[in-house]
Amino acid sequence: MPEERPNFFAGHDLDRRAEARTQEDWSEAARADPATRYLIGQGSLQLLHVHAPRIALLDNSSALVQQVHPANWVLLGWRGAARLVFIDLPAQETFPLPPDTQLQELRPLAPLLGSDEAGLLAYARALSGWRARQRHCGACGAPTAAVQAGHCLVCSNPECAQEFFPRLDPAIIVLVSDGERALLGRQASWPARRYSTIAGFVEPGESLEDAVRREVREETGVAVHDVRYHSSQPWPFPASLMLGFFARAAAGAAVAVGGELEDARWFSRAELESGAALVPPSQSISWRLIEAWLQGAS
Repeated sequence: MPEERPNFFAGHDLDRRAEARTQEDWSEAARADPATRYLIGQGSLQLLHVHAPRIALLDNSSALVQQVHPANWVLLGWRGAARLVFIDLPAQETFPLPPDTQLQELRPLAPLLGSDEAGLLAYARALSGWRARQRHCGACGAPTAAVQAGHCLVCSNPECAQEFFPRLDPAIIVLVSDGERALLGRQASWPARRYSTIAGFVEPGESLEDAVRREVREETGVAVHDVRYHSSQPWPFPASLMLGFFARAAAGAAVAVGGELEDARWFSRAELESGAALVPPSQSISWRLIEAWLQGAS
């Protein structure tokens, strides 16, 4: 059964209030509200304080906020009384940043951030990546323009007028067990001794359970059954939703490595607890699945 504790990047205390996105004057309302706070990003970078790993939240008095056109704003929602707006700085432009702040990459800093702040930045980063990839209409090639407070991009060609919404790439990630052992694999690019659970993207026309069975067989040659959902994790690098599962395999099932893996093998609980493999970081859903298995889940 899924645990109550949310996965990292999820469960943050944001009230999205999607109905507010339909208000045409939403940016004017944000400017008029002294409680509004702004997150700043540029490409894959987010504005953080230099001396502490936390978000640099700006208010309406900030010169940077005043300089950027609302076409680059996205309404994220409310945290308590504070309206939160993400400002997606154009990638090719340089802006003067407030003192003691710096644009930094989220991925290496995520473990140093509180879970709420990391989740908020993951949300903003995912939107920024989508906006960068959808600057033109996929149907006719015309430029797109933001509507719905930045949550929809519309083709500017009136004869086309296609609407585009933020996309997610669903990916399964699974802890396979034969009862006493867990099946883990590694990619050649990973740090030495790093092993993780099996993962892969869901293909068109495929259920999540079908994707679990296919990916495990493709990567390791092991047939699995009894596929059970555990939990999910937003993973904004760049736009995945990781869907975590447990699955069972026959005792003693042979491993035949294929696909993207350099190696795959069975590990006992004692081996993992003794450090026989370098497990994934604690912020990952892969570790959550391994942790649950070590504690008796199967």
